[in-house]
Amino acid sequence: MTHQLIQTETTRRQLLAMATVGGAGVLGVVSARPASASGREDEHEHDGSKDYTLTVLGTTDLHGNVYNWNYYTNAEYDDRAHNDIGIAKAATLIKAMRAERGAENCLTLDAGDTIQGTPLAYYYARIEPIGGRVIHPMAAAMNAVGYDAAALGNHEFNYGLDTLRTFERQCNHPLLSANTVDWRTGVPIFRPYVIKTVKVHGQKPIRVGILGLVTPGVAIWDRANVEGKARFPGIVEQAKVFVPRLKRAGADVIIVSCHSGADTSSSYGDALPYPENASTLLAQQVPGIDAILVGHAHKEIPQRQVANLTTGKQVLISEPLYWGMRVTVMDLRLTKVKGSWVVNDKASSAALLNSNTAPEDPEIAALIRPAHQKVLTYVNGVVGTSTQAMSAATSRYEDTAAMDFINYVQGGAVRKALAGTANAATPILSIAAPFNAAAAIPAGDVTVRDVAGLYIFDNTLIGITFSGAQVKAYLEKSAEYFKQITGTGPFAPAVVTNAVTPTAPNGTPDYNYDIMGGLDAPLTYDIDIAEAPGSRIRNLRYAASPIDQNATFVIAINNYRQSGGGGFPGVTTAPVVYNAQVEIRQLIIDWVSANKTIDASVFSRPDWRLVSKGAPITVTG
Repeated sequence: MTHQLIQTETTRRQLLAMATVGGAGVLGVVSARPASASGREDEHEHDGSKDYTLTVLGTTDLHGNVYNWNYYTNAEYDDRAHNDIGIAKAATLIKAMRAERGAENCLTLDAGDTIQGTPLAYYYARIEPIGGRVIHPMAAAMNAVGYDAAALGNHEFNYGLDTLRTFERQCNHPLLSANTVDWRTGVPIFRPYVIKTVKVHGQKPIRVGILGLVTPGVAIWDRANVEGKARFPGIVEQAKVFVPRLKRAGADVIIVSCHSGADTSSSYGDALPYPENASTLLAQQVPGIDAILVGHAHKEIPQRQVANLTTGKQVLISEPLYWGMRVTVMDLRLTKVKGSWVVNDKASSAALLNSNTAPEDPEIAALIRPAHQKVLTYVNGVVGTSTQAMSAATSRYEDTAAMDFINYVQGGAVRKALAGTANAATPILSIAAPFNAAAAIPAGDVTVRDVAGLYIFDNTLIGITFSGAQVKAYLEKSAEYFKQITGTGPFAPAVVTNAVTPTAPNGTPDYNYDIMGGLDAPLTYDIDIAEAPGSRIRNLRYAASPIDQNATFVIAINNYRQSGGGGFPGVTTAPVVYNAQVEIRQLIIDWVSANKTIDASVFSRPDWRLVSKGAPITVTG
C-alpha cells in the first residue's frame, strides 16, 4: 500500500511538472500548512507567527466544452499549438492539485462563459432545454468537480434569464455577479459574493471573500434579453461598493472572479460609460483586493502583479486560456499580523497548468457521455436541404454561392437586429473570407456539420458603418491578396493568389481575403490584378449605379476583422451599430434549421470577378 501511494504521488507530481506553464511553478511553493489531509502541520515562523498558503484553482470561458472534441469535424479537437480542451481534462489537473496541496487548502473558481459555445451547450438550451430532469451537462460536470463559486460571463445571458436561472438552480456552487442589478432598484439580482471559511489546523480560520463581476457589455450584446430587467454598472464602480462590504463582513482575503479582460479596452467604443475589459483598472483603483481570476479576453496570463494606486499593494492577476485549455493555480501566502490573517503580496504567485498533458477525468467523462452521444446524433442529423451543391473550393478566385450564402445570413441577422433603430433602413453589405476550401454543402440533405464547415472559426458578428469611399478602400486592401499578373490565363490558383506583401512575407493567407456582397441590392466590382495594389477595384457599383462615395452603409463584419485582424482600413474606428457577440457559425446553423431549404437562386448572383486590363481572367485548379 505504501509503495502504491508513493507511486501515485510520483505520477501526480510528474503530471503537474509537465503541465506547468509560466509563473512560479506549482511545485515550487513551500507550504506552511498541512501537507496532506491528515491534518499534520508543517510550521514556519514569520515574526513569531505562522504562515499559510491558500491555493486558488481557476478556469474560465469553458464555453460548453466537456470533452476534447470538435463537434464540427466529428473528431478530437486539435489546433496549431496542439492544445486540448474540455472540463474533463481540466478536472484531472484540479484534482491532482488538490491531492498535492490538500483539498482543504484549495478553492476552485470559474470566471464565466459556461453555457454557450458548442453544439452541446446549444442543444441543452434550444433543442432539449434544461429543466426538471434535464440537467445541463456543464452543471453536472462542474458539480462533479466541486467548484466553490463561479462568476457570470456575458454569454450566460445569451439564452435569456429563465435559462440562466434554471442553470443556476442546477449548480451546487453560487453564480456570482455584483454588477448584474435590478433595472429599477439597482440591487444585485444574483449573489454578489460569497464568504468561504478555510480551516487551518491549530489556528484561527481564514475567511475568504469571493466577489463576482461581469463585463458591462452585456447591456449591449444581450439587450433583447436584459432590457427592462437588468442593468450592468461598471466593474470598478460596483467593486468600490462591495469590497468594503466584504471587509466589514470579516473577510481576511478578497478574491475577485472577474469576467473582464486584463488589458483595458472596449469593443463597443464609448457606447457605454464603462470599459469592457477592466480587470487591471479594478486592481489599480479598488483597495483591498488580493487576487483576480480574469476571464472574457481568451488570453493566457500565467501571472501578473498590478500595484494598487492607493495602497501600493501588489494584486495578483491570472487568466487561464479558454475552453479548459489551462487551469490557473494561484498561491496566496498568508501571515498572522496582530492575530489576523493578511496576504503577503510579495510572496504570492501564480502559474498555469496545460490540459494537453492530462487524461480525461473518468468520472466526468462517464457522467456526461449520454448527453454527448445525443449531441453527436444531433450534429450528424439532417437540418435542411439544399437545392444545389455549393462548394467553397474555388472561392479564393471566383464568385461562389457558398460565400454568397454566408454574406446573406450575416446581412440578414444584422438587418433584423437593427429594426427600430436609426439604421433600420441603411443599406447593408457583408464580408466573408474563404476560410475552408474543403467546405461543401451537398445537394439534398444537409447536416449541422455540413453547414458548420462553411465557417470553421469562432468569430462573432459585428455591424459597423462605412461610407462608400471606405468600402472601396476596404476592397483595395482585400485585393492585395492577389499577385500582379498580366494576361487572361488560364492560370493555376497559386499563380494569382496568396501574394507576398510587407506584412505577409510568407504570402497573404486565405482568411485575409474578404469578399463583399450586398443584402438589399447587388454590390458588384472587378479586381484588375494587372494593376498595382491600391488601384485594382474597378466598376464598383451598388444597385447597378456607381457607388456614392458619401453614402452610408452598414457592414456585417466578424470580430477578428473589426478588432484589427488583417490590418484593414477604417474598421477599428468605425461606429459599431450591432454587437451581440453571437457566433457566425451558429447563426448559419440556426438559419438552416429555421428556413429548412437553402435555395441558392435567392441569394447567389455575380458580385465580383478577376480581370486583367478589363478582360476576364480564367483560373483553373
